[in-house]
Amino acid sequence: MDKIKAMRAFVRVVEANSFSKAAETLNVPRAALTATIQKLEAALGVQLLQRTTRRLSLTPEGTDYLRDCHDILQALELAEARFTGNAASPAGRLRVALPATLGKNVILPQLGAFLATYPGLELIISFADRLVDLTEEGADCAVRVGALQDSAMIGRQVGTMPCTLCAAPAYAARHGLPQTVAALRDHRSVQHFSGRTGRVLDWDLLVDGSWMKVALGGAVAVNDADANLLCALQGLGIARCGMYQARPHLLDGSLLPVLPDAPLPALPISLVYPKGRMATPKLRVFADWLTALFQNHPDLRLSGA
Repeated sequence: MDKIKAMRAFVRVVEANSFSKAAETLNVPRAALTATIQKLEAALGVQLLQRTTRRLSLTPEGTDYLRDCHDILQALELAEARFTGNAASPAGRLRVALPATLGKNVILPQLGAFLATYPGLELIISFADRLVDLTEEGADCAVRVGALQDSAMIGRQVGTMPCTLCAAPAYAARHGLPQTVAALRDHRSVQHFSGRTGRVLDWDLLVDGSWMKVALGGAVAVNDADANLLCALQGLGIARCGMYQARPHLLDGSLLPVLPDAPLPALPISLVYPKGRMATPKLRVFADWLTALFQNHPDLRLSGA
């Protein structure tokens, strides 16, 4: 049995969550693919997949083996690139996890240019605002906004997201707008809670050279940046938004600035990946392209760049 071929077949079955779909993309008969996985399980002495009539799922051993397969296949790709010239023209699949709003509004519209430059690449993109476990979900990298928490990953900062407080004219007509940070405590906010912990996030504001935490009540709490903006536009409360989201609405008057002289901290935007992965050509060119993309965006470029 060709172990490398079997590993690739196993990874493809997991990605497709279907033997039939995986066999179609690999251009092999389904029966042959099933036999390959069975031989692989027999050689390893463990069951990798639990099969039912409706779905496939990984066993604990399968989860561990999938992680090992990704590492081995990545190392093989890197070794081959050194001798075949693929470092300059990377090819293969790159699995990327993106935050939903930033990914769909900023990154996704520019992917055509990236893939035109690197036609040998195939991107597998997932969108989620929760903290994605790259190892468990088989992703090569993820874009994350805010301070990094996972010490098992390496982070490369690719951009910065300035934030602003804003509210709709309808909210201002009903409640007025605060003129001081102290007055802000008497207002309602569109609350944003962490998808990882469920905790409502406080706001940090710069007052007289010092950062101050402010917690506001509100009638609605969300964990999605697009939902946060939509609630603000409806006048449901004062919202903290990324400037890249808020700017068009501040310009057309559908949102009003709140406490512009008490700025909020800008959030780092980072590309995170397992240790050792940045050496692969496909991940390196994606990181470089992402950095350039944010550098050319007036509200997302690296601070000081």
